[in-house]
Amino acid sequence: MTRAPAARAAIRLMPALLAMPVLLAGCDLAPRYAPPTMPVPPAFKEQAGWIQATPQDAAPKGAWWRMFRDPDLDRLEDAVTAANQDLRIAVAQFDEARADARTAQADYYPTLDLNGAWSRNGLSGAVANVFRNRTFNNYSLGLDLQYEVDVWGRVRNQARAGRARAAASAGDLASVALSLHAELATDYILLRGYDAQQDVLDRTVRNDRHALDLTQAQFNVGYIAQPDLSAAQAQLQSVITQQTDNRLKRATLEHAIAVLTGQPPAFFSLPPRPLPADPPGIAPGLPATLLQRRPDIAAAERRVAAANAEIGVARAAYFPALTFDALMGVQAAMPNHLLSAPAQAWSFGPQAVLNLFDGGRRAALNAHAGAAHDETVARYRQTVLDAWRDVEDALAALRHLAEESVSQHEAVLAAADATHRAGQLGTGGLANDYSVIVARNIELSDRLSEVDIATRRLAAYVALVKALGGGWR
Repeated sequence: MTRAPAARAAIRLMPALLAMPVLLAGCDLAPRYAPPTMPVPPAFKEQAGWIQATPQDAAPKGAWWRMFRDPDLDRLEDAVTAANQDLRIAVAQFDEARADARTAQADYYPTLDLNGAWSRNGLSGAVANVFRNRTFNNYSLGLDLQYEVDVWGRVRNQARAGRARAAASAGDLASVALSLHAELATDYILLRGYDAQQDVLDRTVRNDRHALDLTQAQFNVGYIAQPDLSAAQAQLQSVITQQTDNRLKRATLEHAIAVLTGQPPAFFSLPPRPLPADPPGIAPGLPATLLQRRPDIAAAERRVAAANAEIGVARAAYFPALTFDALMGVQAAMPNHLLSAPAQAWSFGPQAVLNLFDGGRRAALNAHAGAAHDETVARYRQTVLDAWRDVEDALAALRHLAEESVSQHEAVLAAADATHRAGQLGTGGLANDYSVIVARNIELSDRLSEVDIATRRLAAYVALVKALGGGWR
């Protein structure tokens, strides 16, 4: 079997045709990309003397929650990584974005299709017919190659935008993971705060029951009047109400932690434990490092890059699309003739298409691409501003709550002393029961406030870790 001379010539020209895109694809209509800039303050307003840090958003932040040295918290955080459904959604979305990026990059390469067909044809007897038979079969088998020459950078910019969106999706995944771990740590700290408050309330109830028993004995012998007994009863029932409400708040948080760790609340419980220790020491970097550390900022910047590349895609629509098509195959009336030399068929050649009128579609698409770029720039800058605010808020909370913890501890000591002295005076008949009840209420309120401040300090540390994009050294 011999090939036709023209077919052999087409085969010899094929390498040259495939090399032409490299020579022609030199134009890029996307604007030169430069990441958006923001004015960077020299230091945080709420904290002076911070050291410089140079981590990146993709660098491992580590299991920062282990700094609390709480085995229960470590176990729950590991469960979030393994079983949280929101995190699995984010992982699936990241996989989708990577697949989309590979789809865009596939246009760099030609498409090659294998075509096969069979048909039985019948010609009308009412018209002239040059064929011997009016009914015949047609068999065909061939390879069809198509390739778009990326003269104006449409394919390159689509691939560039796809890679940028995949990188943004990776930042989204890191943001979701950071948020979920921080949410669990915060919920866990609040739950342990309720445990500490429950301990205060339980001890208060025991003391109030003892006080009520003494008051009842005094009332029985006529030493005090009914109003004093009623006040003692009201005091006890009020604290019991606080006990019950505190248990409700704890139960709600326990349910939230169960869902965060991928478990039904009915199968999950946490035994009461005291609060973790004081917040670990902090040594974060200057505000500029937020642009490197926080995954949401990195994702916002990558979306700006993708929108910049999409401008190039939209602009390329104004220019002709150049494609090369090549077809090599065989065609015959009988299957056993497909492999004979006369059955060969081929074609190749370039094709250019230039749209002359589209009713303003391309202009609208270009306007849309420009507006989308402006939107992503604004979102990026707002994300940076929000990040700086988050850090300032967390720093302010840590600083002021540390001051509050000192003064509140002094208040607890003073209230406990007042309760003790009021009880002595009441026992000696030098004070009525109302003054004792008032002193006990003040002490209870101050002790609950002390626990609340300690809880908020730990939660503020978690907020700072989240604001800085994760753990650090």
